[in-house]
Amino acid sequence: MKKRISVLAAVVMVTAAVATAQTDTTSVLLDDVVVTGTRTETDARHLPMTISVLNHAALTNQYAQNVLPTVTEQVPGVFVTSRGMLGYGVSTGAAGGIKVRGVGSGADMLVLVDGLPQYAGMYGHPIADAYHTMLAERVEVLRGPASLLYGNNAMGGVMNIVTRKMQRDGVETNITLQAGSYGTVEGGVTNRVRSGRFHSIVGLDYGRTDGHRANSSFNQWNAFVKLGYDLSKAWSIVGDVDLTRFNSSNPGEVTDPYLDNDMTIFRGMAALSLLNDYVSTNGALRLYYNWGHHKINDGYHPGGTPRTSLYLHDDLLAGVSAYQSVTLFEGNRTTFGFDYQHFGGHAFNRAIADGTETDIADKTVDEVAAYVDVRQQLAPWLTLDAGLRFDHHSVSGTEWVPQGGLVFTLPRGAELRALVSKGFRNPTIRELYMYPPQNPDLAPERMMNYELAYKQRLLDNRLRLGLNLFYLNADNIINTVRIDGKPLNVNSGEIKNWGIEADVNFKATKQVTLMANYSFLHMDTPQLAAPEHKLYVGCTWNVRRFTLTTGLHTIVGLYTVTGAEPVTEDYVLWNATASYRTPLRGLTLFVKGENLLAQRYEIMKGFPMPKATVMAGLSFKF
Repeated sequence: MKKRISVLAAVVMVTAAVATAQTDTTSVLLDDVVVTGTRTETDARHLPMTISVLNHAALTNQYAQNVLPTVTEQVPGVFVTSRGMLGYGVSTGAAGGIKVRGVGSGADMLVLVDGLPQYAGMYGHPIADAYHTMLAERVEVLRGPASLLYGNNAMGGVMNIVTRKMQRDGVETNITLQAGSYGTVEGGVTNRVRSGRFHSIVGLDYGRTDGHRANSSFNQWNAFVKLGYDLSKAWSIVGDVDLTRFNSSNPGEVTDPYLDNDMTIFRGMAALSLLNDYVSTNGALRLYYNWGHHKINDGYHPGGTPRTSLYLHDDLLAGVSAYQSVTLFEGNRTTFGFDYQHFGGHAFNRAIADGTETDIADKTVDEVAAYVDVRQQLAPWLTLDAGLRFDHHSVSGTEWVPQGGLVFTLPRGAELRALVSKGFRNPTIRELYMYPPQNPDLAPERMMNYELAYKQRLLDNRLRLGLNLFYLNADNIINTVRIDGKPLNVNSGEIKNWGIEADVNFKATKQVTLMANYSFLHMDTPQLAAPEHKLYVGCTWNVRRFTLTTGLHTIVGLYTVTGAEPVTEDYVLWNATASYRTPLRGLTLFVKGENLLAQRYEIMKGFPMPKATVMAGLSFKF
């Protein structure tokens, strides 16, 4: 039945597209300009890697506070875990794990903000609740290894959040307020300014929910400030600060619930960038510092004994990133880069009764790298891209990262891409030094990715079709095994995955945009939170003052338990958002529903997701 619903939806939307395709031939889809694959703005048609782009409209037309729900719907091959309608959390029972092609969810999927890494210094994983929509101009997702440019933690892929910027002189303010199921309330305000050489964006948002289960409440606030000044036509300086604080409760599995499993998390990021752009050469020098303070009560089971101590840690990630891209001769673009990182932190337990502290780990490590990436047009129809990275980690040693690809420009708006890329992940401080499984002799995880992609633009660029075939082989995967009755982290795992990804985007008329994506994943060794089939079919329809965005998201063969007795989950989600631009200038009213088919399903074993939920609110722009 679920498969029939999805197939029916696809047929209906394609039929609508054919029926309306002749009514308007002036609406086109603009070419994607990306920075994630090269560090500098480049037409994606010249790059061999696969990059999906979600613009600001795609991120905001469903009024989601976080970018991840939109990413998991609209990017093939990507899946993000969830346990409720708001909030992901950290530690035991946390969601927000990002998997690309069956790889990731921990320290091997890198999230960037304006090209700078964002992860917990001791644990190495992204902080899912910090990726708020208000600051995002667009999100670029590079599927597959990106370690040539970004090094450690980019083995599975990269998600880059490109922040907003006012393009012309003026002031613009956006306010959004909404409320709905389970006592959920969300609100946010952003202000953008440009005056001559100065530009800024300031944002603040808040969200809270009681949760759909007992002991599953969540609340958070985020603040973001970005200030920039153009020193000249070629030089500019930008500084930004991003702060996130959230309180999260983990209710545990329904068959094994928790009490008092609560956490308070504070995360901060600050960066200062000096940028240059002389057309024939451009680059940047960037300094950044990320920090976090985690305070966690690990809780107890009903009938058990409350914890006598709290877990706390203070972590940091500081670094320097420098690159310069230059045209050395005709048809050439060469990028030279240098990265340095210093990361780690202090973890300890603090007794609730008297404040006595017991150290768990107090460690920092360093990483230094240099790379070169060369893109050369060999003929009007053929472009070569090749690069090499030297990366040295103070514990794990030296890693060499090669990458090479070809782009064939074919007639009638078609492109064929071939790519071979390597990714790696150094062991985290947790894996090296924390808790009984720790092993300071761990080696890096490594992966090779082989990819063939085809893309076509039709109907005056109103229709885009994409198809990808990939094979990846990862080894040295860190697993915990028992040796002499004791747990130990060792490099014993292997991942062999292959699959197909397809996407379609059709600007049928000025009023109707249709989109669909599908991915099939075959895994020799099943991985948690990695569905075998993932399909999304959606539509955005504008008519006068009304806008309707709706879609069906189908998941088949999602592993919630692996091992000798695996468990998989299948479900179909129908989400819809309707908005109305009132006659009062700048005021829009909206209502949205998620899981409108009221499906019973789990993404994480023992954490049932809410059935149908509804939110309503307003957006005011002035």
